[in-house]
Amino acid sequence: MSEGTLYDKVWDRHKVTTLPTGQDQLFVGLHLIHEVTSPQAFGMLEERDLEVAYPELTHATVDHIVPTADQSRPYKEDSAEEMMSELEQNVRDAGIEFSDPTTGDQGIVHVIGPEQGLTQPGKTIVCGDSHTSTHGAFGALAFGIGTSQIRDVLATGTIAMEKQKVRKIEITGELDDGVEAKDIILEIISQLGTEGGVGYVYEYAGEAIESLGMEGRMSICNMSIEGGARAGYVNPDETTYEWLEETDYFQENPEKFEELKPYWESISSDDDAEYDDVVTIDGSELEPVVTWGTTPGQGIGISEPIPAPEDLPADKADTAERAQEHMRVEPGETMDGYDIDVAFLGSCTNARLPDLRRGAEIVEGRQVDDDVRALVVPGSQRVQETAEKEGLKDIYEEAGFEWRNAGCSMCLGMNEDQLEGDEACASSSNRNFVGRQGSKDGRTVLMNPRMVAAAAITGEVTDVRELKEVSTA
Repeated sequence: MSEGTLYDKVWDRHKVTTLPTGQDQLFVGLHLIHEVTSPQAFGMLEERDLEVAYPELTHATVDHIVPTADQSRPYKEDSAEEMMSELEQNVRDAGIEFSDPTTGDQGIVHVIGPEQGLTQPGKTIVCGDSHTSTHGAFGALAFGIGTSQIRDVLATGTIAMEKQKVRKIEITGELDDGVEAKDIILEIISQLGTEGGVGYVYEYAGEAIESLGMEGRMSICNMSIEGGARAGYVNPDETTYEWLEETDYFQENPEKFEELKPYWESISSDDDAEYDDVVTIDGSELEPVVTWGTTPGQGIGISEPIPAPEDLPADKADTAERAQEHMRVEPGETMDGYDIDVAFLGSCTNARLPDLRRGAEIVEGRQVDDDVRALVVPGSQRVQETAEKEGLKDIYEEAGFEWRNAGCSMCLGMNEDQLEGDEACASSSNRNFVGRQGSKDGRTVLMNPRMVAAAAITGEVTDVRELKEVSTA
């Protein structure tokens, strides 16, 4: 097993005991909750006459069902209003801080945690959402959990988990123009598979990772779960510390920053740490990556041919054949020129301020194709406010995009933002499963934000490098 990695150090620091099941009981440093997965857990507490053990270590927001067009109350969808009302009651009764839409702090749970300084290196973080691995970008151990586990964390502040192996994934070299963090993680999942990370956590390292800003690191860690890994993380460094120092928490508690920084530095993986596996990918050889199928692992470079099912491993051939039939693509073709009907720039993977800025670079001075419906959905109210002050909203709207309020939106289609019929969507989100965006016949092509912007303008999947020379991010 691994030794001397950040994963080992943080795990050991939070381990309470080893349970009779063989699992370790871990203390949870931050529990993030939202409106979809928490109501049942609060109901379980009420049935057992239990209270929330650590409300001060719990933080709530609303993101999955909140409308992005009209957020006036009551919400038009009865189910959305019911979930929202129940969450409001639960957090009020428990004394849990709540970033609701009236605060100016509401947004996708994996966006607001980092921007408020709640997410910190060396913490154990859990949330009833599979993409909780996002927070690993800060050197935290962050896990998505189910409703019964949410109940356990609310009641005890701890969780039972089995320790995983650690795979180090080194991305060497310098990224080419137009290639982003999203392309790195899509390439990793393409190479290792959607089940390649089962039994592992991923440590992302190498020059290409170290050169990324925190937003790019979050994009990569966000999709660790899509590769089957239980979590993903990046060792904290000066980039991490500079981000944290500017957050609310440390602006209000500057002495805490100086107090915690030595701990953060101590938990980084040792130079001689032992890993269970090491994978190296040359980042300088990457080009923009897009998906051709119905899993995040079915991805290729924009100039690469779609594989023939018979050329794939036997256990992947049938899935590939069904995916190609659904997506209406043929082996040997490239995705360059694939017609799209919708462009979605948003989600917990790519809806932060730098994502919106990069998309705007491509959009500015151009017009959305007449046959494309294009949406920009900021990841939080803070992102939205800053973007609007910078004029990004104007750039997008002048080009023909719809500018929405913060929320998960079309990533999973739990509100009114959904595909219709067999529409094809160029999406900056994290999953392209059949039916994921609200229509069982809908087709989703995952790509980086600038590629989404380019597709909106041309009406088809387009190599953004052919539209405009851009810098790496």
